[in-house]
Amino acid sequence: MAETTLNATVRETGESAFATEMAVDGHVLKSDQTVSAGGKNLGPTPHELLLASLGACTAQTVRWYALHNNIPLDSVDVELTYRHEAVEGHRGLADIFTKAVHLVGPSLTPQMRAKLMDVAAKCPIQRLLEGDPIIHTSGTV
Repeated sequence: MAETTLNATVRETGESAFATEMAVDGHVLKSDQTVSAGGKNLGPTPHELLLASLGACTAQTVRWYALHNNIPLDSVDVELTYRHEAVEGHRGLADIFTKAVHLVGPSLTPQMRAKLMDVAAKCPIQRLLEGDPIIHTSGTV
């Protein structure tokens, strides 16, 4: 993504101990925690939203590439999982994302499928997660 500034506002709603409303570019979404974590399950958890963002970005990036290169892709679906668990050779718990990308198109050649899968592994959200983002936190005390 070129130099771009995106803005979001998140506020507590009071509907549960953790319920929030997120406003992004005119869209309003809700987030909460599960009942077992003290919420009311009024929306996806932050981890679920992150997982969905990775999937949406993957599908949209593949679609963009197919459109711009006249690749006959009928549809793309992405199934994802997220786990936070111990991994041999890794200190502490690891964040593990798994993506299964399903490309539909009877006219897709093996070369087209390979290129689309390569593109799927390079979506901007995946690159952000694999990178070293800088997060500045400020506020009033």
